[in-house]
Amino acid sequence: MENKPQAEAVIGGGCFWCVEAVYERIDGITSAVSGYAGGTVENPSYEQVSAGRTGHAEVVKLTYDPNVISYREILDLFFTAHDPTTVNRQGADVGPQYRSIILYTDEEQRRIAEEAKAAAGKNFDRPVVTQIVPLKTFYLAEEYHQDYYDNNPFAGYCSYVIQPKLRKLGLEWRSIK
Repeated sequence: MENKPQAEAVIGGGCFWCVEAVYERIDGITSAVSGYAGGTVENPSYEQVSAGRTGHAEVVKLTYDPNVISYREILDLFFTAHDPTTVNRQGADVGPQYRSIILYTDEEQRRIAEEAKAAAGKNFDRPVVTQIVPLKTFYLAEEYHQDYYDNNPFAGYCSYVIQPKLRKLGLEWRSIK
């Protein structure tokens, strides 16, 4: 088997704290960092993005070992870990910054993303509205957003939103690497 180098994926499925907490517990994911992408404002702040006027979504950049987990497997989990049928919303988080989005880096990622979206559509009663767009620039979120769940497991949002998500996915007891 060919030994492939590390690869990257950028996805957004609501609050980046949730997405990051999920993927940090997945074998083959070597890094999950919160940030912003998909908009037009350079070097946006959390305050600008959360106001919903930058065009950016809260996203997570994953670095992964394709010898352990494939891009398609990452996307299959993505479509399971959030509701890709709601426009600009995940639960109580509302606004374009919380949209379902896959930002691809090359034509192969775009093709795989389209295939994964089509396959996921068979599991929902409503259309999957996930955007699939090219990644232009990823902006790293502020330091206090990084590893948020693991640094704040008893915060309200973590207790009421992230922990149930991890439980649903069978990841609640799995520590990060």
